[in-house]
Amino acid sequence: MPTLYYAVGACSLAPHVTLEWIGAPYESVKVQYGSSTLLAVNPVGAVPSFREDDGWLLTQCGAILEYLASKHPEAGLAGGDGIRAKAEAHRWSAFFTSDVHASFWPIFMPQRYTTDDNEAARKAVVEAGHKLVAKQFGILNRHLDRREYILDEGRSVIDAYSFPMIRWAIRLLPGGLTEYPNVQALHDRIAVDPAVQKVLAREAGK
Repeated sequence: MPTLYYAVGACSLAPHVTLEWIGAPYESVKVQYGSSTLLAVNPVGAVPSFREDDGWLLTQCGAILEYLASKHPEAGLAGGDGIRAKAEAHRWSAFFTSDVHASFWPIFMPQRYTTDDNEAARKAVVEAGHKLVAKQFGILNRHLDRREYILDEGRSVIDAYSFPMIRWAIRLLPGGLTEYPNVQALHDRIAVDPAVQKVLAREAGK
């Protein structure tokens, strides 16, 4: 059976939600970063890690999401079949990988972005991270104006990709999503979905 290795609070929430939306049998295994359990599967020690029945391993969240959407076309999560629809899906996947996710790193690990070993320097890095995140969420908020989902064809793996990062912003941005009502609406639309609720409860250990 296909197996997803995930960590609580990580972007692995996106393929976890996607697998539940698809509805095909799968296993999910909660791991810690760098743990022996995860390293035995993925020597890099990162999540998400997705292993197929035959042992083939796929890593990187965007790649896993694209693979799942292609493997299960019946779920209608790819964002469309046309060349431009596919390009838009790639565009927004890249946006979340390279722009949104990356903008959180100064907040998560400010020590990586300064050679000054003091609290003031780390605080300055975190504040710079807040500005980076705010810029990206401004882009997303404008895109979502008068839209229910990110892509034109309706709910897709790209919405699943956005979900963990939106949750990070709620927790980490000063003011949360107050300035991004369209992003808040997308979050709320995804969060009430029964499949998503099931995944969140599982990851919370309920």
